[in-house]
Amino acid sequence: MEEECKEVEHVEKNDSQIKRDEILRMNDELVAAKEDLLSLKEELRKARESSDNNLNKLKYMVADFDNYRKQMEKQVGSKIEENKAELVLRFLNIRDDFVRALEIAKQGKTEPVVVEGLEGILKNFDRQLRSEGVMEIETIETPFDPNVHDAVSFSYRDDIPESTVTNEIRKGYMLDNKVLRPSIVEISKKIVKNSVNDTGKTEKGD
Repeated sequence: MEEECKEVEHVEKNDSQIKRDEILRMNDELVAAKEDLLSLKEELRKARESSDNNLNKLKYMVADFDNYRKQMEKQVGSKIEENKAELVLRFLNIRDDFVRALEIAKQGKTEPVVVEGLEGILKNFDRQLRSEGVMEIETIETPFDPNVHDAVSFSYRDDIPESTVTNEIRKGYMLDNKVLRPSIVEISKKIVKNSVNDTGKTEKGD
């Protein structure tokens, strides 16, 4: 009986030792797992930080590219407008020559049918210019505007307000609401009476 008790105690001690060893092993594993978890969290933090940095760099690159694209589009658009204006100006010079030739034809002995044909060509020419955004600048009987008119002479008039356009020497044009070439015009100027001379003439008359 006594031996059986000792054997039971021995078994219980062994079981207890096994349980302690198991607990210690599990504890070590738990500590190792916690360390691995902390390490993974740190790696995740670094990965997120790196990802955020890369994302910010990408955003800056996209913004820079977008600014570059807009700048290039603006430069290309400006160059296209510049080239278009130069080309239209050449056609306007041709139109001026054509109009002069038409006036000579009207004053000469040119057949009416030829004059009508030339006038039809001029109408088609002007229609094409309008389709490209070219519009004539208003001149006759309009107030002088230095933004669109270029005054080269004066006419002394009392019947209209001063600085009114009285004659158009060369037509001016707008292209897409921008001055392509200003109109060369003549404008009115008030007649200034010499009051001293007038007074003297009156006294002599008396």
